[in-house]
Amino acid sequence: MAKQTVVVLFGGRSSEHSISSATAGGVLRAIDRDSYDVIPVGITREGAFVLEADDPDKFALDAEKLPEVVDNGSRVRWPEPDGDRTLRVVHADGDVAELGEIDVVLPLLHGLHGEDGAIQGFFDVIDVPYAGCGILDSAICLDKHFTKLALTAAGIPVSPGITVRSAQWAADPDTVRAQVAALGPVVFVKPASAGSSVGVSRVDDGSGLDAALSVAFAEDDKVLVESRVEGREIEVGVLAGRQGARPRASLPGEVVLTSRSFYDFEGKYLGGDGVEIVCPADVDDALIAQLQDAAVRAFEAVDGKGLARVDFFVTSAGELVVNELNTMPGFTPISMFPKCWIASGLSYTELITELIEAGLSD
Repeated sequence: MAKQTVVVLFGGRSSEHSISSATAGGVLRAIDRDSYDVIPVGITREGAFVLEADDPDKFALDAEKLPEVVDNGSRVRWPEPDGDRTLRVVHADGDVAELGEIDVVLPLLHGLHGEDGAIQGFFDVIDVPYAGCGILDSAICLDKHFTKLALTAAGIPVSPGITVRSAQWAADPDTVRAQVAALGPVVFVKPASAGSSVGVSRVDDGSGLDAALSVAFAEDDKVLVESRVEGREIEVGVLAGRQGARPRASLPGEVVLTSRSFYDFEGKYLGGDGVEIVCPADVDDALIAQLQDAAVRAFEAVDGKGLARVDFFVTSAGELVVNELNTMPGFTPISMFPKCWIASGLSYTELITELIEAGLSD
């Protein structure tokens, strides 16, 4: 059987550029080379599509030097929507080369232009199949304000909170401060449309609220301020169903904070102290079933098409509160999403194959 050609797309213009690049390093190392030919395409921070090296080590996650897509002068030329899916590259010297016909794109992009539906719309327009989520579910889930609206409409509990826009904060900060105070002594301030804990701050008793909003507004002009929900942080992976079947949920994993005040960027990606990732989580069968059912319902509520990691708080009373959905979870060596599926019996390589094959069949 002939190999199919997969474009592994990564980098991008968002603040999560390096995490996307590290995810690509993991995928390039694990992808089934007996089944797929791979073309790595990077997007620089300025937005240029460049032909990258097929070298997992180049994009290894290193806290001292995060991986980066650097402009090497090449420019990838995507096919026109006429049935010919030949990918071409213009090298730095102007020479044009054909890279062959592509079968599917695996976008490993986080945040802006990657998880917001923009890149999905681009591939829909040029009629190139791609793995992962579609336009609508990507856009809903990247914007936490609209995620909460969709989940609430489906009867799924979410963290109490308010949405603050930059113009509102500039015009009437006292009213915003009063609304925040009503949420309780501890709140979390986060940009509506940024992932990976970028721009997120914890605020205790109002101290540092102005600074926290400033950090969050640097990422987005719409910011969520949410009450602290006391409970265990449990995460469940979801994969879209095939051939009309319902989505599937993994075993849950747990984020255990030992000394950090919340699961921040350093703890999530850079192996910082104070965080333990436990997968599978130490929960009983009844709670596993509840978490899996709730994860699938949340995925369906946002019209999920590819994959997602659903993040819960599980309170001492047993209530499940959805914190967010991530439609392109990290695949770095310490990421929860692949760990949950590995614990569920699907290897890292099999997980990548599952995503590619789902993209090919859509």
